Amino acid sequence: MSLFWIVIRQLAEIEAMATSKKVITREEWEKRLSDVKIRKEDMNRLVMNFLVTEGYVEAAEKFRMESGTDPDIDLATITDRMAVKKAVQAGNVEDAIEKVNDLNPEILDTNPQLFFHLQQQRLIELIRNGKLEEALEFAQEELAPRGEENQSFLEELEKTVALLAFEDVSNCPVGELLDVSQRLKTASEVNAAILTSQSHEKDPKLPSLLKMLIWAQNQLGEKAVYPRINDLSTAALEDPAV
Repeated sequence: MSLFWIVIRQLAEIEAMATSKKVITREEWEKRLSDVKIRKEDMNRLVMNFLVTEGYVEAAEKFRMESGTDPDIDLATITDRMAVKKAVQAGNVEDAIEKVNDLNPEILDTNPQLFFHLQQQRLIELIRNGKLEEALEFAQEELAPRGEENQSFLEELEKTVALLAFEDVSNCPVGELLDVSQRLKTASEVNAAILTSQSHEKDPKLPSLLKMLIWAQNQLGEKAVYPRINDLSTAALEDPAV
């Protein structure tokens, strides 16, 4: 049982109590925590899941050797996936598309939205590099036909092409498309698609569990005063202000 479930159980136990908050002492809370038995194998799998999903191949290999925890996919595929992700983050979208097709051509064939977003990113990179005529031609030949078939694609295309109307993109209402964050967004989408094609979760489990923990603590905090974790990086219990 995890800390999350301890919080949930405690919440259930005091749900029907009076409106005044119950005070749970540190001693009592720590005793409850010490009664929880978490298998080391489960924790190791959680760590491995995070390393694999986020693409830390060297760390995953080292952790495999140290803990004896086998990943659920071939670690060699992580290197290929990260090469795709890094290519998008660097603005080398054509190279990224080629790498994706080398990995699995069906990824883009069966995901028109992903392919459109990659092509949109190619357009953004052309505009970023000042290749405006080439950008306009690319938009007309490659993206406009897709926009005619999909209203959402058309709106995204119009938003992107609007960049061409501004010499100073800092004054452009859609100038955020040229931010690094847009590259990261596209790279994350590609990364998720590759993971899905490999029958692996597209998101690591650990961040979701931490979000659940925060939610559970907040729920319990409405019913009781108890030592809680405020800094997830240290997981240290902090005494409540009573």
